[in-house]
Amino acid sequence: MKHIVWDWNGTLFHDIEAVVGATNEVFRPYGLAPMDSEAFRAAYTRPIWVAYERLLGRPLREGEWEELDQAFHDHYHRLMISCALAVDALSCLRTWADSGRTQSLLSMWAHERLVRKTAELGIDPYFSRIDGLRDGAPGGGKTEHMVLHIESLRADPAQVLVIGDSLDDAHAARHVGAAAVLYTGGMTSRAELAASGFPVVDKLSEAFEHAR
Repeated sequence: MKHIVWDWNGTLFHDIEAVVGATNEVFRPYGLAPMDSEAFRAAYTRPIWVAYERLLGRPLREGEWEELDQAFHDHYHRLMISCALAVDALSCLRTWADSGRTQSLLSMWAHERLVRKTAELGIDPYFSRIDGLRDGAPGGGKTEHMVLHIESLRADPAQVLVIGDSLDDAHAARHVGAAAVLYTGGMTSRAELAASGFPVVDKLSEAFEHAR
């Protein structure tokens, strides 16, 4: 492999506590009991509004998704301040860069915030390209964004490894013809990741075994 496309939330950025905390805040007015990370992972899927319907046990009303999403991000942006990179994220970025190969970042988080946060953490120079969500509905799938990301990189998908924490990352990779490794530090349960048939790792550095 010559290039890695990293996911951000739940992969390089260890923010599961902020995600779960924000979700609990969103559904507190609905009378739902607070979730821990395992309960959240059991409900999580993409698109996110499907996960919300699972939690509520009913379809969302007209306009309700937009209200819930705005509330989630209001709480998330407050809680994420205490989050940091995954334990071995920085060493992985350095190791891959030192090998002379390239890497990029593709996230469904708001592009401006993503660029600002990676700069704040001092890791933006490691990426040949950073793409967050510039337009389109938040909470949706990653496939069309992966297509555009790979096209912008002018990369051969057969030489690309996608590393992410959700099945959506793997499906997007498969769609463009890239390989994928799924990481257990994020929002999807290990059991669900393993059932997908894609390689699963508990440490980001273990993903490099699938890049050779």
